[in-house]
Amino acid sequence: MSRQASGFRAWIYQRITAVLLLLFFVYLLLTLSFAPPADFVAWVEWLSQPLIRIGLLIFVGALLLHSWVGVRDAIIDYVHPLGLRVAALTLLALWLIGTGLWVLTILG
Repeated sequence: MSRQASGFRAWIYQRITAVLLLLFFVYLLLTLSFAPPADFVAWVEWLSQPLIRIGLLIFVGALLLHSWVGVRDAIIDYVHPLGLRVAALTLLALWLIGTGLWVLTILG
């Protein structure tokens, strides 16, 4: 695959994930503005609804992918020593994977 296709794919991922993040954020803003859960029990009940849980998982997945593409591109563009670039990308990947697993344990 050529480098241009890879760049275009990253651009597409950024746009798709940005739209998903925006849509879920607007939904949360409207929902929590008009009918916020009053206490912890109400929060747990709200988060236990299947559509909310699926939407939240999609949101977190989109956020992690969006973060990976954006920070990866910045690291590739601005970190020139190969060893430092590989180390930064590895740390970023481990941090994002850990964050995703942490969210799964919370929602699971």
